[in-house]
Amino acid sequence: MNQRSSGEELAAELKKELDRYSPGGKLPSSRALVERYRVSPVTVSRALAQLAAEGLVITRPGAGAFLARPRAKAAAPGDTSWQEVALSAETAADHVPRSVDASGVLATLAAPPPGVIEFNGGYLHPSLQPERAMAAALARAARRPGAWSRPPVEGLLELREWFARGIGSDVGAADVLITAGGQAALTTALRALAPPGAPVLVESPTYPGMLAIARAAGLRPVPVPVDARGVRTELLSAAFQATGARVFVCQPLFQNPTGAVLAPERRPEVLRTAREAGAFIVEDDFARRLVHSGAGPLPEPLAAADPDGVVVHVGSLTKVTSPSLRVGVLAARGPVLDRLRAIQVVDNFFVSRPLQEAALELVGAPAWNRHLRAVGAELRERRDAMAAALAGQLPQLLLATVPVGGYHFWLRLPDGTDETALLATALREGVAFAPGRPYFCAEPPGAYIRVSFAAVAGGAEVVEGVRRLRAAWDETDLLTH
Repeated sequence: MNQRSSGEELAAELKKELDRYSPGGKLPSSRALVERYRVSPVTVSRALAQLAAEGLVITRPGAGAFLARPRAKAAAPGDTSWQEVALSAETAADHVPRSVDASGVLATLAAPPPGVIEFNGGYLHPSLQPERAMAAALARAARRPGAWSRPPVEGLLELREWFARGIGSDVGAADVLITAGGQAALTTALRALAPPGAPVLVESPTYPGMLAIARAAGLRPVPVPVDARGVRTELLSAAFQATGARVFVCQPLFQNPTGAVLAPERRPEVLRTAREAGAFIVEDDFARRLVHSGAGPLPEPLAAADPDGVVVHVGSLTKVTSPSLRVGVLAARGPVLDRLRAIQVVDNFFVSRPLQEAALELVGAPAWNRHLRAVGAELRERRDAMAAALAGQLPQLLLATVPVGGYHFWLRLPDGTDETALLATALREGVAFAPGRPYFCAEPPGAYIRVSFAAVAGGAEVVEGVRRLRAAWDETDLLTH
């Protein structure tokens, strides 16, 4: 008889005798059980482990096993149905629904089941994260004098100066606020710039997390289409005129999800159009440090060419480091900066000083530039592997842009394709992706998916993921035709 089956048999014997002990009472020692039942110590250990897993006994290393106390009877669930009315009620003042749809955000935050290749990820694979450098930076930061004291509400001066240098030569530390990541910065910006019920112009398609922020703030997202050269400026002008909006949110560099870079001739047009409309531009510059090797010089942020304070700039260290290094930036000029600061102080007081100190240590270390170069090279390798695999395995999926930065492809599916059915089949085949519907704030012009190459282990996993996606495509195609 093997040890496993004999362990199960001993557990069954011990269950018959548990009523001899009072709750919390100690069972015989392992040695006593070995002698009494003439079994090995391994068998006793397995039997006690099984009883512990069933909640019948509690084992304490060095002390022995004890009869578990009876579990309290679960209380009957309360009646929370009244909340449906309270949460769906609209205020008499603005009649703005308060429901929040976070499905688009959760699609990129949720970890897939074990064995599923993560084409839906929004962060770097652990092998690309500077874990050793971050650990060393955090250790050094913790030893800095005053590291655990209260920081300035705007953020540490040295960190604000570092971010300012990356935005433009005319931007200074006085124009910068440190935030708890890019998502927090976007939330503060939209709350500062538009009242509930107001329209806000957004690129279409665009980042679902921003749409969720806007809707949670009671704003009305209005789509402005994007093509391979960025937002279509003639439609942006028309949207400002039609809606009276005072805010436009855009990602001019490696746009999420299309990967587009705003064309040089459109950049001044976007600034001019917003200025004439008396509107702000929220520039989400989330992927600047995810440029692929060999991409060439990058265009400056829109904020660098904006002396009049039209642009509110958002940036972050999170995407190029780790999901848990939530350090971002807001940069603005004029009275709007005071409003941004006030909202951030009310919401969060300030960003954790040890985290800010660690960020300073990280970006100031010699390893920082090496990390950026390594990430750029690895992302390019994964991008090229995915582009080649898609061209060979799934040529029917249209890839409009092969980006030179960022971490994803935006694929147009043939007309009539069911995104939801394809995703369900893909998960069964062992690969996850982000469906396209949440990236549109109105009716989408077609079916799309977003596939990420940043959250995978390397080129070989990219190729395997595309093979699984092809298998899912073939199965879905058979079911729907």
